[in-house]
Amino acid sequence: MRRRGEQREDSAELIAMETYGSITTNAPVQRPDRNVFSDGSSPVDFVLVWEEPLSSQKEESKGVGPAHKKWRKAFLTKLRDSGLLQEQKEVLQVKTRICFVLLSAPWSVLCYYAEEISLRVPLQVVTVPITNWSAQVFSRLSLPNPLAQDVPNPPPDFYTCQFRTSKLQRFLGSDNKETFFKTTQRHQMLYEILARTAYGSVTRGEVGIDRLLTEQVFTAAYPLHEGGFKLPTPPVPIKSLYLREVLYTYWATWSSWRHYQPLDHIREYFGEKIALYFAWLGCYTGWLLPASLVGTVVFLFGLWLMATDVPAKELCDSGHSFTMCPLCNICSHWNYSSICVTFKAGIMFDNGGTVFFSVFMSLWAVTFLEYWKRTCSVLSHRWDCSEFQDIEERPRPEFTAMAPMTMRNPVTGAEEPYFPLNKRLNRTMTGCMVIILMVVMVLMFLMGIILYRTIVTVFIYKSGSFLTGSAGRVASISGSVLNLLVILMLSRVYTSLAHILTRWEMHRTQSKYEDMFILKVFVFQFVNFYSSPVYIAFFKGRFIGYPGNYQTLFGIRNEDCGAGGCLIELAQELLVIMVGKQLINNAQEFICPKLKCWWQKRKLSHQLKEVKEEGEEEEMREEKQEEEDGVSPWETDYQLLVCEGLFSEYLEMVIQFGFITVFVAACPLAPLFALINNWVEIRLDAQKFVTEYRRPVAERAQDIGIWFPILQFISHMAVLSNAFLIAFTSSFLPRLYYAYTKDHTLTGFINFTLATSPRNYSQQHTPCRYLGFRDADGDYLPEFFHLLAIQLTFVIVFEHVVFSIGHLIDLMVPDVPEEVEMKMKREHYLAKQALAENQSLRKSLIPGEKEVLSRGPVSRTPGPPQSDSPPPDLKIHNTF
Repeated sequence: MRRRGEQREDSAELIAMETYGSITTNAPVQRPDRNVFSDGSSPVDFVLVWEEPLSSQKEESKGVGPAHKKWRKAFLTKLRDSGLLQEQKEVLQVKTRICFVLLSAPWSVLCYYAEEISLRVPLQVVTVPITNWSAQVFSRLSLPNPLAQDVPNPPPDFYTCQFRTSKLQRFLGSDNKETFFKTTQRHQMLYEILARTAYGSVTRGEVGIDRLLTEQVFTAAYPLHEGGFKLPTPPVPIKSLYLREVLYTYWATWSSWRHYQPLDHIREYFGEKIALYFAWLGCYTGWLLPASLVGTVVFLFGLWLMATDVPAKELCDSGHSFTMCPLCNICSHWNYSSICVTFKAGIMFDNGGTVFFSVFMSLWAVTFLEYWKRTCSVLSHRWDCSEFQDIEERPRPEFTAMAPMTMRNPVTGAEEPYFPLNKRLNRTMTGCMVIILMVVMVLMFLMGIILYRTIVTVFIYKSGSFLTGSAGRVASISGSVLNLLVILMLSRVYTSLAHILTRWEMHRTQSKYEDMFILKVFVFQFVNFYSSPVYIAFFKGRFIGYPGNYQTLFGIRNEDCGAGGCLIELAQELLVIMVGKQLINNAQEFICPKLKCWWQKRKLSHQLKEVKEEGEEEEMREEKQEEEDGVSPWETDYQLLVCEGLFSEYLEMVIQFGFITVFVAACPLAPLFALINNWVEIRLDAQKFVTEYRRPVAERAQDIGIWFPILQFISHMAVLSNAFLIAFTSSFLPRLYYAYTKDHTLTGFINFTLATSPRNYSQQHTPCRYLGFRDADGDYLPEFFHLLAIQLTFVIVFEHVVFSIGHLIDLMVPDVPEEVEMKMKREHYLAKQALAENQSLRKSLIPGEKEVLSRGPVSRTPGPPQSDSPPPDLKIHNTF
């Protein structure tokens, strides 16, 4: 069997429209294929695995009871009836027998399901140079491109169309049944069969391989990797490398950190869905570079202000001039000058540069999302997924098996399974109630952490230990760490719950299923991760009252901002949650998979021996050959980890995107930390998929799904959040107001921001100062209302200006590049012309055959060569 990475060269010439039967390329030297049956020719398309204890007395404890055996036997029988070839292998351990069932689909089955799931197959090979804007810049400047690398065996590009058995001879490579369907396409068809096949009562949901895996009837189901991932020894010609070896050498190694990702190779091996994730991650990481540079400059500007800021000098030199009121009921008075270092540290994050940086990051987010829309449209067109969700996507196999009725699809006109809308609505409403309950639980934990910080502060003050002077700081930092642990714990619980709810809601397509699951988890995670920073930024210290009239919560005085203000506490909270989460996640992604792989291999490779059938010389020869070749591929892949999908990877990056946009006014270094993390993240994810995970079933996708609307929502929230941060939490506007109304040098600004304790309080306690604009009776001064009006005006002007510029960028930059748009229009025109010619041709050749009109927007059968032939850079999407 030929490998996909080997079967065609990128230098193949454009083939004339009348040539459909073969691919005329110089095939590289083939290496022996081990992913085959014992006959040496039938390819292994999928592997099912289960384990049985050697002792029959332990069957029940191992979950191999009579029901499991019955379901497994019924399932395998149904698979055999559907036409799949099966071959069973057994491997013995000391106490366990591991049974492997190798599955292979014959040609007739592949053709049926290829048409059933609307697979796209090639019509012509075409070479189109693929470049990006950075490569073009280096080329125009006549400079070498340090980001480029020569990745061998680039997958060729094709004119493609939906498969139809009746048009088989018109497809490229149809004369070779072994290589006509790509390996990933065979995996998709096998998974479709496995997911649809019932093994019991359909009404009880006893359908599909996923349910059997959940019930532990099978322990694993996976397609095989293409050989090992390390380069072979002795070396072989580059053109003979397997695609997995190419991906490891030129993508997954740490030395590839500065090179472009081989997206076409990733798509060829893992499918469009995984390739789009890495394309988005690479695009996002590249855009973080200018953001991190500007953020670093703003931070350095803050460092310079530390040494030159007039209010900071005034505070540090004040000595005992400002005696401050106690921060808690049992705390003592303190001197304002004691927070000199903390106040200066706050200037690094609270200065005029953060206003510019907030505007910059808001526009950066809008521009990045517009650029990604254009990039995604180019990739989806190149990878034949432009109309996948609208026309080509089929119902989920579980939905197909369990839906109680059918209904005609208004787009394709085909009869498809249907689940009543009222029943789904009831289930969706139930899911929404669960989400609300979980959000309330998060807010209860947040309230608990607020009380924790207050109680710890009081406890440290009462203890009289050496930490008394830093009681507030200790309580704040420990509270941030505790909040991070609560966040991670609740995330795991809710993600499992969301899986159950979404599966119960019975969504028609996989895209809709994933979108609803992602939406549930994101709503929860948004509250989970951002509730504490939002509280610190906008609510902490706002409702404390004043000396002699403090507000309380459950009898405890409301929490006030620390001595350095709320903005530095917000920066601390962001660094603990964002950087702490990144460190924990990267440590888990680097260490945990390796430990799991090591333990899995150690457990499974302990005294393995192949079961031998006595008297069968042929099988003896096979086993001898396997011993010479090493462990079989299905055993090797069984030792790897189950692919966990892309949800957690996307969620981690989207939460990070929120931190660097929504609260960037409080921490200009956030984009730099994100950039460093993402450089590491890309390689860790690449290594997991290439070396540590079992090969996932390739999935098609048109874009990154609901994650894009979520990113747009976050970018809009970022504008409002930064506007309120600068207006109400930062000292930028109070300084500006004082400079214009009192003294432009800001001399006396510290005294301007401090109020004196009311008379009734001062009669019983030592007179003291506190932050606020109040008179001797505790009433607000006119300056408070002046400043409030300025703050509200700033919020309105800020968000209107940023939203207007962002909307202007959206209008000026089209979502689809002009050249791609032109190609798509040309495709539709040629497809309509070809359909008309095909219909007249069929009427003349087959007069009695009933015409079938396709309702799809693209429907075409290629006819004889025409004078108006398509240009070489045109990719034709046809539907026969």
